[in-house]
Amino acid sequence: MTRPSVVLIAAFDDGRYAHGAQRGRALERLGCDVTAVNLIERRGPLGLFRSKDLRTRLEEAIKEASPDVVLAIGAPELDQGMVESMQALSRARWINWFPNDMRTVTEAAVLAPAYDEVWAAGTDIARHLSDALNREVGVLPLACDPSVYRPVRTRDQQYRANVVFAGAATTRREVLLSSLVEFGLAIWGPGWRRTSLHDYCRGEQLRTEEFVRAYAGASVAVNIHHTADGRDSREASCNQRMFEIASIGVLQVVDRRDDMERWFEPGEELLVFEGGDHLRQTVEDALQDLAAAERIATAGRQRLLAEHTYMHRMQALMGPALSVEN
Repeated sequence: MTRPSVVLIAAFDDGRYAHGAQRGRALERLGCDVTAVNLIERRGPLGLFRSKDLRTRLEEAIKEASPDVVLAIGAPELDQGMVESMQALSRARWINWFPNDMRTVTEAAVLAPAYDEVWAAGTDIARHLSDALNREVGVLPLACDPSVYRPVRTRDQQYRANVVFAGAATTRREVLLSSLVEFGLAIWGPGWRRTSLHDYCRGEQLRTEEFVRAYAGASVAVNIHHTADGRDSREASCNQRMFEIASIGVLQVVDRRDDMERWFEPGEELLVFEGGDHLRQTVEDALQDLAAAERIATAGRQRLLAEHTYMHRMQALMGPALSVEN
């Protein structure tokens, strides 16, 4: 059997873009040969020397790998002209999986026409792109690697708290989280030390290890989505954090999104709030019945393992390429 060759175009680091490497590992576990092209510019010693530009690195990767599939994860750095010129270098099927929400849908609609196959993380994004392209756009939600996002037990009190939120500060998040301070709130992420909740911020770095340990040490994990306009407007797509928390195995309290019931069962696998008063009451009730909280968290993790890992997502994206034979 011939191993499928994949050029994976994504951002890679150990913080915001840690999922790039996790997606690559899932492809390798499925038997693919993976060549990664990092969208984040790399520099030499002391930052003095730039690496080869993106076009050069991508061209070299395609020529060397002779890929069956070129998989881009959003990749706003690749304009339509660059993609079309690179398509001439091989017979690869070009796929883009757009992982973002409605905040970047206009940008995605400009990039999408160059690709043979387009997937979106939510039904709202898929509808928008389908209308723009006049062709079908698949819906494929985000996911995570459960070997990375897993239950962790620690004696370090820095990572123990009744209620935890990990993510960047926004005005909407500040207002919602302010109602939870009396329950023992801990916040992690950039920007919080410049807000009214600065006393509850335990760290601004969000490397993957800190993120996992912070949520794993919580009794209740709060998840608040970004919104396209920053207010309480309802969107469909679910964020990366929803899958990460489920995989860590902690009770999740999350603001409602229209796609949520496609992926998890509210009330059974996570808890959903609608507005500040409801968030406060939901968290208070959960802290008063930790046995029920644990049952819901366990069910959420089981659902994640059964349906929402990167192995599942890469299988869907690769399709027939995984069965290439001599």
